[in-house]
Amino acid sequence: MSANNDIVIGFDDEKDDSLKIRLQKTEGVDNGIVLYLTGYIDTYNSNFFQKRVSKAIDAGFTKIIFHCAGLNYVSSTGIGSFTAFLKAVRPKGGEVVLLEIQPKVYEVFQLLGFSQFFNIKDSLEDAIKFFQGGGNSDASDNGIFPKTFNCPICSKRLKASRAGRFRCSECKTILAIDNSGQVFLG
Repeated sequence: MSANNDIVIGFDDEKDDSLKIRLQKTEGVDNGIVLYLTGYIDTYNSNFFQKRVSKAIDAGFTKIIFHCAGLNYVSSTGIGSFTAFLKAVRPKGGEVVLLEIQPKVYEVFQLLGFSQFFNIKDSLEDAIKFFQGGGNSDASDNGIFPKTFNCPICSKRLKASRAGRFRCSECKTILAIDNSGQVFLG
């Protein structure tokens, strides 16, 4: 029996070489689990991804941390999967946190307008503190994020949940926001 199956029975009954998922219980967070993702999520493997994560949710894990450092691509279908998980755990008092998202992957979340729906943290420690603090949806402790602002090129209202680079959903200009909330061209 694999280590994943020790945490969620039957988790590794199916395999997909394009996406590896490793489970780890979250110390200090009731019903918490970390899913380490390696590979990519697209139209072809998103069903596999949804089935695996749904097994964890069905096993009672409602505070889910997706560790995305090894995730090098997510299609719009994959982002839809993350949204489905959010809808599944919130009625049960749960939440979804995304960690260490690579810039290209984060850009897809931004481009499709989904970054504002997710709690995005920089470290596992930050994610655990978020859950230990009651799962408050405020994206940052410093009060700057989420930040709503106008695109400097087309004046479209935009919202950033954290510092980083992203693309304006209207004019496609690449923008950057620093930790103090200052907006710059890309």
